[in-house]
Amino acid sequence: MSDTAEAGSAPPPGKGSHEPTLLYAGPPDEWPRWQKALERAFAARGLEARLVPHPAAAPGTTFSPGKIDVILYAPTGPVSDFSPFSRLRAVFSLWAGVERIVTNPTLEVPLTRMVDTGLRQGMAEYVTGHVLRYHLDIDSHILGQDGVWHHERVPPLARDRQVAILGMGVLGQAVAEMLRPIGFRLLGWSRRPKRIEGVAMHHGPAGLAAVLGAADIAVALLPATPETDNLLDASRLALARPGLRLVNAGRGNLIDEEALLAALDEGRIGHATLDVFRTEPLPPDHPFWHHPRITVTPHVAAETRPETAAPVVADNLARLIAGRPLLHLVDRAAGY
Repeated sequence: MSDTAEAGSAPPPGKGSHEPTLLYAGPPDEWPRWQKALERAFAARGLEARLVPHPAAAPGTTFSPGKIDVILYAPTGPVSDFSPFSRLRAVFSLWAGVERIVTNPTLEVPLTRMVDTGLRQGMAEYVTGHVLRYHLDIDSHILGQDGVWHHERVPPLARDRQVAILGMGVLGQAVAEMLRPIGFRLLGWSRRPKRIEGVAMHHGPAGLAAVLGAADIAVALLPATPETDNLLDASRLALARPGLRLVNAGRGNLIDEEALLAALDEGRIGHATLDVFRTEPLPPDHPFWHHPRITVTPHVAAETRPETAAPVVADNLARLIAGRPLLHLVDRAAGY
């Protein structure tokens, strides 16, 4: 199922419907921003709803699990057992990634993931910045100022550079939309066939091999699922065009860490910029920190910003109240 599709719906409110109560169960330090943004978004939509924080976010507050209709969820928040919420109708994830909740056996209501303008813009800007960094060989100028006039480092034009995007969902398409006007030749890969304007699309194992073998720069934006675990292992990294530059802003499980280190040491992969990791925060003694061909960024590529995300929550709440299909519904079987 496309992650941009409107699919699935919650039961309509029916007779005797009540003002819905939403429980904020996200990071405690973000509650004040979310409260302001959500109240503003609800007012703009003319929605009447009760917003309550979990006591972990606002000490001294209380709530009754049996009176909660919607949980605003984050995996770093205080809720992991949904069974006490007998009136629960939906869980709205405040994060794009939902791998920590899709297998939760206590979750028996529709689950949506966050897809908003801020996430899309943030991811597109991060990826574009690092693609241009690789394309223009900026590191060699910034880090290699040795008093020698290296005029041979003139980069090719973008039209002569192939950039592959692994994962062509909402975020992958946002990246393609920002890179396309620059002139890069874009390759795309997805698990199933897709057609994306301006992108030469591939799918399946053969398509992945073709994309890796052709790309100068590859960007991984896939979700964490059993099928994507170690997708870029030793055998697939060996298929890469020699010197491939890699950006992983999807999930840490996509890359076999030992295989990546070996490929970098052997020169088969030229450099890797990594924003996501199997363990976060990345431990101080992890070899990624000290490898000369790895750039570590602390999971900053795409952040949920309450100001741009709250209207998405309001839209889905309005749909829930009206019994209409929810936006960005998670396919629990697929994992995203």
